[in-house]
Amino acid sequence: MAEQQGRELTVGVVVARSGRLAKLGDPLAFALDLLRPLLEREGVRNGGRRHPVRLVARDSRSTAEGARQAVRELLAEEDARIVLTLAGTEVLPAVADACERAGVPCLSSTFPWQVYYYGRDAHGRRPFRWTYHFCWGLDDIAETFADLWEHAAGPGRTVGCLWNDGPQGSWSRDAERGFAPVARARGHRLVDPGGYREPADGLDALVDAFRAADADIVTSAATARDLAVFRAAVAARGGPQPRMITCSRWLAYPPTTTGGGDRPAQDRVATLVYWTPAHPYRSSLDGMTAAELAEAYEQATGGQWLQPLGLAYALFEVARHALATADDPGDPAAVAAAVGRTRLETVAGPLDWTAGPVPNVATIRLAGGQWQPGTRHPYELAVVTNRRVEGLPATAALRPHAPGR
Repeated sequence: MAEQQGRELTVGVVVARSGRLAKLGDPLAFALDLLRPLLEREGVRNGGRRHPVRLVARDSRSTAEGARQAVRELLAEEDARIVLTLAGTEVLPAVADACERAGVPCLSSTFPWQVYYYGRDAHGRRPFRWTYHFCWGLDDIAETFADLWEHAAGPGRTVGCLWNDGPQGSWSRDAERGFAPVARARGHRLVDPGGYREPADGLDALVDAFRAADADIVTSAATARDLAVFRAAVAARGGPQPRMITCSRWLAYPPTTTGGGDRPAQDRVATLVYWTPAHPYRSSLDGMTAAELAEAYEQATGGQWLQPLGLAYALFEVARHALATADDPGDPAAVAAAVGRTRLETVAGPLDWTAGPVPNVATIRLAGGQWQPGTRHPYELAVVTNRRVEGLPATAALRPHAPGR
């Protein structure tokens, strides 16, 4: 029996191509360009029909309103069946909320799941009908950073918290669902003098507070710029340097700014590791390995591979799987339900929306890493603690941030 032709299915992508998040949009834009020929050539097979697939994108312009406008255009002008997006403290929730209101499935990543879930006023057993997410949690970051602190200096550390007064800082210090309660449960004392306004104008008061408390470790979710401001303040005031700095958020990206002289802000900063070329994963679409994907990115762009690349690629893997397994791939409700029951091995690792930790969310595993001088690139992300990611090799020993502490 000949395969029947089904209706065309459009996958919409909201990606930052202008504004302050444009660099963060590069991995998603690359994954879109890489996979468009494959997905549009092969389409989606579902129930004996082959459905043509079309991938279209709109620029979020790195703003919440730009993100909402992008969703409106993808629905009204392109009839998108599912919308994909990455990153942005204000942008990602704006995309998800616009899709929830419009009644179209949305899949997103690279945003701690507690902020995505509770920050959008989730409640009940099924808080969202249309929007789905995969990422690590604030609890996962805290566990990973505690692994690093203990690896470097032993248990029961006094840790200074360089947290801003915005959503990143507020959620980090949240007493029930944030970073802080998990770190304290591991036996660490947190010193939180209060949030600073971003971008930072000066952080001398926080340096003084950490030193007064004898905090020899500092943890943060700062931008690279603000971390450079902090490190400059520490150096200017003289005295002891922190034994270790751990930082998430933008510090998961390769060094681009300096923190005094020729020293990048990320130099010897420890951070979370969620995807690297060494991860033992491959694509469900074409069998591409993590190493091959990173190499393809570097060959095509001339730039250093970026951690969000694996997650960006996995968005398309999950979208195709949902369209292929939905009861009716042309029905938004059926596509949303298919995402909700997805269990899939991807280039970003195993994703399982049936396992929680809450409805509409799947998690990925974290390792601990540190930016160290590299061989192929000036600075490279070394894996230094790997016990939470099966099959991921450690690639270097943890180097002290300040020798002699």
